[in-house]
Amino acid sequence: MWLIEKFCGTESTRSTAPRQASESVERDGDAVVLELSGTTHVLTPAQARGLHAALDEALYHTETFTHTVCEHRPDGSYVVARRRAESAGHRKVFDSFEALGELYERLPPEFTAEDVEFPGLTGGRRHMLVRHFTEHPAFDCALDRRQPLTARKTDS
Repeated sequence: MWLIEKFCGTESTRSTAPRQASESVERDGDAVVLELSGTTHVLTPAQARGLHAALDEALYHTETFTHTVCEHRPDGSYVVARRRAESAGHRKVFDSFEALGELYERLPPEFTAEDVEFPGLTGGRRHMLVRHFTEHPAFDCALDRRQPLTARKTDS
């Protein structure tokens, strides 16, 4: 990502990863010659900007659902937040999406907010995660009841 930012002339505060020894970038007139793992790529500035945008989208993007929003960060962390909420009390940061998936796998076939056990989860955050599990397509479950908020895992 760092090389692509340098290559297309964009500055990003999201990527601070240093380049690897097997990477190099050089300007050759209007083109930039990029070497990654022994393979040489020659791109125009427009191609580099497109590649940068695609990489940025792959590494960092936000998805919005009815009640929740999630953020995939370049460092691999995954954030679940209550939609339209501004305070940190309405979000939970996981080390990765896989960490959230492991939490989901530990839940029983039918679960409520009380069943969602993870360090740092208050009652409101637990309810938010139940909603997120029912909204996110990666989790095979559906809202079963609103009072008490209950989700049911569905069969694949």
